Amino acid sequence: MDKRLFQAVLNGDVDNLLREVEANPTMLHAAALEGGENPLHIACLAGHLNFAATVVKLRPQFSWELNQDGFSPLHIAASCGHIEIVKELLQVNPDLCLLQGKNRKIPLHLAVAKGNVEVTKLLLSRLESIDCTTAQGETSLHLALKYNQFEVFHVLIQYLKQVDKEDLLNCKDINGNTILHLAVCKKQYQVVDHILNGGVISKEKLELNSLNKSGLTPLDMLLMFQSEAGDREIHEILIQTGALKAGNLQSPAHTQEKRSNLHVTRHQHPGFHPRKLLNYFRFNSLRDSPSKVRNTLLVIAILVTTATYQPVLSTPGGTWQDDYVPSTLNTSSSSATTNITTATKPHTAGQPIMLTHRPIVYNAFILVNSLGFYTSIHMIVMLTISFPMRFELGIVLIALITSYSFGIIGVIPADQTGTRIVSFFLGLMSTIPMTTLWLRDRPERPRNASANRGQERV
Repeated sequence: MDKRLFQAVLNGDVDNLLREVEANPTMLHAAALEGGENPLHIACLAGHLNFAATVVKLRPQFSWELNQDGFSPLHIAASCGHIEIVKELLQVNPDLCLLQGKNRKIPLHLAVAKGNVEVTKLLLSRLESIDCTTAQGETSLHLALKYNQFEVFHVLIQYLKQVDKEDLLNCKDINGNTILHLAVCKKQYQVVDHILNGGVISKEKLELNSLNKSGLTPLDMLLMFQSEAGDREIHEILIQTGALKAGNLQSPAHTQEKRSNLHVTRHQHPGFHPRKLLNYFRFNSLRDSPSKVRNTLLVIAILVTTATYQPVLSTPGGTWQDDYVPSTLNTSSSSATTNITTATKPHTAGQPIMLTHRPIVYNAFILVNSLGFYTSIHMIVMLTISFPMRFELGIVLIALITSYSFGIIGVIPADQTGTRIVSFFLGLMSTIPMTTLWLRDRPERPRNASANRGQERV
């Protein structure tokens, strides 16, 4: 963007803008060709109403452009709460309310997330806005609860009742959670009470026992994540309105019996089956993004690398602090000396005590430890293959592998057995990448082969 134009936008100087445009009529066109933020984006962010109105008149197309963050001028104005600028932009075209930005968010979603009540009411003038969902399947109601915007949530509930769209209360996000799941999980007592006991919406239109993708009802969510913050009150409201656990949905008689005994156990939460908890925390490709999985694996690999590198620095059982070679020249030693000599095996300073007394156990320990170390290094390489500063990271990993290998070589006796062990470790380090790839692909081969044979028979 031209420096003079940029300065005029920051200052909200309409006269300077008009002078620059008069001197160079193609200035705004050139700003449109550059991409990124246009003058209207910056004016909406700064809240310069007159400047924004002038830019809209000179070039209305700016209203539809998305900046580098994936937001239009209306997205920015709605998020910042500049209601007059929002009104000015909607005069260009009311369909700007439905313009999708980053993660399929429309301006209403940003206004709700920021708690801008008046802007939210204005954007609801387009009925279709309330039906729009984000890329995560979240409605405006989900976002209001997610960001604890209770006043905006109340406005949305009232609006749904006015336009007879209360069925949107049962919409589910990408994880299958309704707003009741979300409110219970976040322990938002006022929201649960407002929905179920407020009399604002009809309870018949609300699905109390909807299952999310983990197979949990809102009551299950409450029992799973117990705390001291309003659990008992929320539990009572849910039970009184007919909420059930997932395990009781198919047994109405059992559920009725539980309700009849509520006055006895109203201060106690019924137990929760551990299988539900395991299913909730199990990896779900629809819920867990690849970036989160990669970060988790990277943390685990680093922890394994640290844990397996430590035994090289401090071997279990300690190391010898001196050199000892039994003397064969003096055969007339005392009985005490003879007992010490036969009880102590030859060793050198720095050599692990375990290697002297239990060489098989030590070699097995180092083998398994090295397998874990080299495999974790291989995982780090694979998980960071597209990271910046790859050259520097490679140097660090090579230095780590070299120091680990020399740490082992330094404590192994320099004989034929030691040479074989060192050669084995070097071979292990080089074959781990190929072995892991082969083992990873191996389970797929029989299925592919059987599929091909089936096609041949057909």
